[in-house]
Amino acid sequence: MKHIKRNRFKRYLDILDQPVRFNPFVFSRTFLLWAFLGLTGGSIAGLYWIGLEYLTHALSSFGGWYVIPVMALCGLLAGLIIHFIGDPGEIHLIVNNIRFNHGRLDPKNNPSMILSSLLCVASGGSLGPEAPLVQVTGSTGTYLGKLFKLKGEELRTLTIAGMAAGFTALFGAPLGGSLFASEILHHKHAVAYYEAIIPALVASCFSYLVFAVIVHLGLGPIWHLATYQYSGIFDFAYAALFAVVGAAAGWAFIYCAKFMKSAFEWRTLPIYVKTFVGGVILGVISFYLPITRYFGHHQINDLLTGNLSLSFLFAILAFKIIAIAVTVSSGWRGGFIIPLFFVGATLGLILHQLLPAINLTLAIVSCMAAVNACVTRTPMSTTILLATLTGFGHFVPILFASLTGYFLAPKIPFIRSQMGDSPSHPA
Repeated sequence: MKHIKRNRFKRYLDILDQPVRFNPFVFSRTFLLWAFLGLTGGSIAGLYWIGLEYLTHALSSFGGWYVIPVMALCGLLAGLIIHFIGDPGEIHLIVNNIRFNHGRLDPKNNPSMILSSLLCVASGGSLGPEAPLVQVTGSTGTYLGKLFKLKGEELRTLTIAGMAAGFTALFGAPLGGSLFASEILHHKHAVAYYEAIIPALVASCFSYLVFAVIVHLGLGPIWHLATYQYSGIFDFAYAALFAVVGAAAGWAFIYCAKFMKSAFEWRTLPIYVKTFVGGVILGVISFYLPITRYFGHHQINDLLTGNLSLSFLFAILAFKIIAIAVTVSSGWRGGFIIPLFFVGATLGLILHQLLPAINLTLAIVSCMAAVNACVTRTPMSTTILLATLTGFGHFVPILFASLTGYFLAPKIPFIRSQMGDSPSHPA
């Protein structure tokens, strides 16, 4: 017995005498590159957010009928920036470059994207800062990849990790941001680029840490919904039913955007003319319905606490969809995820006024999930993002709603570049 104990003790000493062996990623050049990209992306996002808040505060002082010339002028300036500095493209181009251009996003377009999007978002356009941040931080990933002579899937992976870092900084959901950066790339294969998940998670965590320090961001939901109480198995059916209505609103937005796109492309006009006309239309809508101005980050809380009439909610729903479609189609730069959440929140309030017995929180979150999943084809990341942003702690009802919106989406996705097969990732 003593011999056995002596041998066991000797083995323990031998184990302690050996060097500690970490996962090969830890302290490797690859891991440090992901971390550095996250720190850089978070810093970029933090500085962008500070500039956006400052410019928004300055332009928000123009109320009443002044909003029309202000938004028209900002649209004109944004168009002139795009015309003379360069067209940074939209989310369609970002997805296309990731899938079919070896994962490269060109950093030379960043000055145009930053300046034009700041004007568009701060003046009150119905697009948020998520798409500009994804473009800028994703192209930063491309730049770092080229600097370290990465090629092929390694370069694509670093670009996707950069996109996730930018998206996460704004939404505060590292897992949701990482999944979104992969899901957005294909209309039916959720994680076609699964090898980028871990790099994206690492970059996202470091990005959110830096962003939180810069803007003094706290943890917790930003939209204040009443606490949801699970009432039984039928809640999943209600979530799916609410999501059917949300998917219908997603279809309405998609076809409204297509109509607006064809209207703006009816004649060949310079980009600054389109953005100017778009600014005039958006200014008129904002004059009559001020709550539809901006992308909805703060306006969703105003909507939830406003105690608005049913007819007014219908007007907000219709004109917010039109405002997002005009913003997207006229060349204004930004992302449409938070504006779509605003549409879903409005729709949930309408359903509750029509059917007061239903759970308001469940209706709002289900509609928000369905609208976004229908348009962007991102059911997994939509579920996680909404759970983070609303404090809705029950994942399964949101997932039911997200999947319902996803499966009821049009055959042709709104982001057309999500279709087709990547040469290295066949569908």
